[in-house]
Amino acid sequence: MKGILRELAGWLVYILIVIVISWLVIAFVGERTQVSGESMEPALSDGDNLIVDKISYRFRDPERYEIVVFPYRYEKNTYYIKRVIGMPGETVQIVDGIVYINGQPLGEDYGNAVMENPGIAADPVTLGEDEYFVLGDNRNNSQDSRTASVGVIHRDELIGRAWVRIWPFSDFGVIQHE
Repeated sequence: MKGILRELAGWLVYILIVIVISWLVIAFVGERTQVSGESMEPALSDGDNLIVDKISYRFRDPERYEIVVFPYRYEKNTYYIKRVIGMPGETVQIVDGIVYINGQPLGEDYGNAVMENPGIAADPVTLGEDEYFVLGDNRNNSQDSRTASVGVIHRDELIGRAWVRIWPFSDFGVIQHE
């Protein structure tokens, strides 16, 4: 009888350790998320499953062009995936479909079409010391910092950056940010 109890206790400790390690990884290191919609095409597609790197931003700040994940403010358990375009302290404006940073054209080509609607960035948007301006790559099919419901993203809202695509297997690999 003692042998059975000892074996059972061993299994319970093992299961508890696995649960704690899993929780620590999900809470602090990485977590799976799924792309919903076409706002990041062609970089990411609807249905792509990603691992989000949650640890990098504990040691460094986000960089321009990184693909980041953050929660949508008005709907629980809804996360957005967008590309960082404007950095803290910069002024962002969109004129004739072109992104300007501090009055200079950004010269990026992530958008797969000329932006038709500059949204709130039709006028200059000056970012605070902890604010980022994000855009989807599919600029005419993206709810991003141009819309008032998303707006600028604060540093503490960023969950992490897209790191690895795990599904579909044909596209498995580390996500290129630049």
